[in-house]
Amino acid sequence: QVQLVESGGGLVQAGGSLTLSCAASGSINRINAMVWYRQASGKQRELVAASTSGGTTNYADSVKGRFTISRDNAKNAVYLQMNSLKPEDTAVYYCNVHLEYSRGTYSYWGQGTQVTVSS
Repeated sequence: QVQLVESGGGLVQAGGSLTLSCAASGSINRINAMVWYRQASGKQRELVAASTSGGTTNYADSVKGRFTISRDNAKNAVYLQMNSLKPEDTAVYYCNVHLEYSRGTYSYWGQGTQVTVSS
């Protein structure tokens, strides 16, 4: 079994910053992609930022230049530094981790953490 525990969400004023953390534990072999998604109320879940095992990062256009994804492979953790936050960044943020095993690749999700940006 694999567990993902997220932390770091909260309420912040527009222009402020937050850092989200997600740590994986359990039966982990090799971590491939580590991804942050978000889902605003009444909207579909969308990809925010992704980090591959090869070091490539990708961002949604809406967060480029404001958000930074990073990972600590030794701690099986991924982070999302969010700066210059806007009210439209308000959402539940989920981490998603792709784990590789000899039997295949499996995707795991965190429980989600609420980020609320007030204007």
